Amino acid sequence: MEQVFNFSAGPAVLPKPVLAKVQEELLNYDQTGMSVMELSHRSAAFENIIESAEALFRELLAIPDDYHVLFLQGGASLQFSMIPLNLLRPHQSADYIITGSWSKKAVTEASKQGTINTITPENPYIIPDYTHQDLSSASQYVHITSNNTIEGTRYSRYPKTGDIPLVADMSSHILSDSIDVKKFGLIYAGAQKNLGPSGVTVVIVRKDFVGNASDNCPTMLNYETYVKHKSLFNTPPTFAIYVMKLVLEWVKQQGGVKEMEVKNKEKAQMLYNFLDESKLFKNPVSKQNRSFMNIPFLTESKQLDEAFLKRAEQEGLMFLKGHRSVGGMRASLYNAMPLEGVQKLIDTMSQFEKENR
Repeated sequence: MEQVFNFSAGPAVLPKPVLAKVQEELLNYDQTGMSVMELSHRSAAFENIIESAEALFRELLAIPDDYHVLFLQGGASLQFSMIPLNLLRPHQSADYIITGSWSKKAVTEASKQGTINTITPENPYIIPDYTHQDLSSASQYVHITSNNTIEGTRYSRYPKTGDIPLVADMSSHILSDSIDVKKFGLIYAGAQKNLGPSGVTVVIVRKDFVGNASDNCPTMLNYETYVKHKSLFNTPPTFAIYVMKLVLEWVKQQGGVKEMEVKNKEKAQMLYNFLDESKLFKNPVSKQNRSFMNIPFLTESKQLDEAFLKRAEQEGLMFLKGHRSVGGMRASLYNAMPLEGVQKLIDTMSQFEKENR
């Protein structure tokens, strides 16, 4: 089969060595005579998987001991509800910085649980450097979407919130660049972009954030439930956690997060350099806030956009269509996207431009 490159925003490309390992172990995991998909989540074999996954997360992100690492279900979207249910008491408020579609969705859900103050940049493609002076003094936490998958923006500098805890949705860039976990009260990420297949969501939460849920918080939405049971209160997405563990091992073998960041910046800069010089393709994002993971671009017309997408698919460049809310194209360059995939995209864009100018 001719090689294809998967530029989907998620579920996204996985490392080939990880897929090969899954194939190798699919029928018989670790001499158990069973597939991982058949293993009881109470078995010693699976407990070793989930404990190894947590240990790798802690190592790769240098997560301090005063943080829990939880493996949950429901995607990052369920965290839009879980966070206020666990962090807001009646009559308390939180600040949400709206930089894109997903932060708007987070506000919609959080507003059902408490008072939400919103801060919105004037330009959707420029994220200002926010400080505690921009925030509400009574805010219990500040929520951000640190990388915007649809709009292709990211924070060049995280908000300086002072004593107010910072909460971040890092679904589309976790493990792609270095972060200081201590600057955040809570980090969450759906796995289906940089961590593994869909089905599992990682929550890194400071210990003092746990145990404060409102009395009407459902058991399954209370972080304390998963802390007490080590993410095994009910049957977790066992296969997704297993694949995620393999992805974490692969990241470590590649040199860890710092090496991933070097490679990701190189890939992104290659594409941005082409876009900046192109007479046909354009990227709308300000240079200081350009995402390394999700790069939107477009031509001068919808007709040319559609023609390029058809051409790209013929060349084995898959899932480049932009989100329906913004149109155009979008290349997602997650950790597992190889350099040659980006180069082939650039070559195809260059040839298409020559034929259409």
